[in-house]
Amino acid sequence: MTSVRGDESVRPTQRDEVAAAGSELLGGPLGRRALPGTSRLTPVRVIVLVALGMFALGMVQKLPCYNGGWFFGATTQYVHACYSDIPHLFSGRGFADGLIPYFDRLPGDMEYLEYPVLTGLFMEVASWMTPNGGEIVQREQIYWLVNAGMLMVCAAVLVVCVARTHRNRPWDGLLVALAPALALTATINWDLLAVALTAAGMLLWSRSHPLRAGLLIGLATAAKLYPVLLLGPLLVLCWRAGTWRAYGRCLTGAVISWLVVNLPVMFAYDASGFHLREGWAKFYTFSQERPIDFGSVWLLISQRTGNPLENANLYATLLMLLGCGGLALLTLYAPRRPRFAQLAFLVVALFILTNKVYSPQYVLWLIPLAALARPRWRDFLVWQGCEVLYYLGIWMYLAYTGSGDKHQGLPPEGYQLAILVHLLGTLYLCAVVVRDVLLPERDVVRQGGEDDPSGGVLDRAPDVFVLGRRPLPRPAVHFEATPRVRWGAVRE
Repeated sequence: MTSVRGDESVRPTQRDEVAAAGSELLGGPLGRRALPGTSRLTPVRVIVLVALGMFALGMVQKLPCYNGGWFFGATTQYVHACYSDIPHLFSGRGFADGLIPYFDRLPGDMEYLEYPVLTGLFMEVASWMTPNGGEIVQREQIYWLVNAGMLMVCAAVLVVCVARTHRNRPWDGLLVALAPALALTATINWDLLAVALTAAGMLLWSRSHPLRAGLLIGLATAAKLYPVLLLGPLLVLCWRAGTWRAYGRCLTGAVISWLVVNLPVMFAYDASGFHLREGWAKFYTFSQERPIDFGSVWLLISQRTGNPLENANLYATLLMLLGCGGLALLTLYAPRRPRFAQLAFLVVALFILTNKVYSPQYVLWLIPLAALARPRWRDFLVWQGCEVLYYLGIWMYLAYTGSGDKHQGLPPEGYQLAILVHLLGTLYLCAVVVRDVLLPERDVVRQGGEDDPSGGVLDRAPDVFVLGRRPLPRPAVHFEATPRVRWGAVRE
């Protein structure tokens, strides 16, 4: 199998005016006499180094909290915009006391750990590497450092997978590596674990390994709920292309891996027989019962109208179902079958926009999908700018509400404007992706003659079912040997 040299890769500095302008900081766009492929610094290696550097800068940004903001002062961690759940939950969820997630009951209002099983295991492993002795503040600092190191590995895996998913576009991974929202939110919570697993699953799907892709999507769903949404776009895309066997293998893999992780803690046995473990179910009951919360459109409406919106669950569910129906119709009516990454971004964005909570770290779910769906620097940076503004807005608002009569920070009206900005930023990127679906000639990825480089078996497959007109089948490209994934290489 012939390897692709660096000069066959799409160079963003030659096709993207913003990337070209930004490259002036490093000497300008690649010249015609340059000899790409002759250096040990391949695109993927450069992207990993950049991602690690940005992650380290994000850790430095948390330094005021590490040095005391998490532990002393009511609003210090908000004023410095460096809040993280990780040190607080080390004690708050029993890890400091050696309690076992899902099995041991916790003191306080939260009786059990409210995270999915694989995330709980991630948290538990980090606690094993945290010393037992010493003051609790020091242990919480070490726990955050251990988690940050593990999440940094997840960030490296993430950018490698994104850079490898579109074969001839490795530099799209630089969008993820340089995303300011990733650096700011990477260590707020444990979302990067699910994000990295999802990206790895999409890479394997792009290489026509549906069973292994499903296994990773199932693992990602065992760490966070949102990755299961990707099975919806794949269903409609495989319906349009008639590739049911591949979808069945992916779905089977997802179910198997999810069950392997969850079954050991899902059921308890006592004198009355088997029953669902309350600790395992806590994540799902908590998600259902929690009220509307920060960042959501429902909080914006509630604060502006004074209505508590007690039926927000129903409203969010109906909007999500209607949106999924709209995406299915868009997929089946589009003049050209949408790319997998486009629909993956749209369905996850729909879930976030309609959800009862839009936490700052949820942007991590969208960053790799946005880089694959719309690899255009201008649109990506506009969206990232909105997310950074919201990141600052929520902490300044919490500083305002936590400072008593002093009211130092952002008042509710300012926070509502921040919510509106980041909702509109996400909607803007969604609108651009929908436009690319309806007008495929505007799609940056397809302008070079590609069909769906993240589509795997869907790439260049003929349509067998289209609404509104007869399918126009195109010859599918078949390969005698399916390429295997080599992590970190540009292309095999």
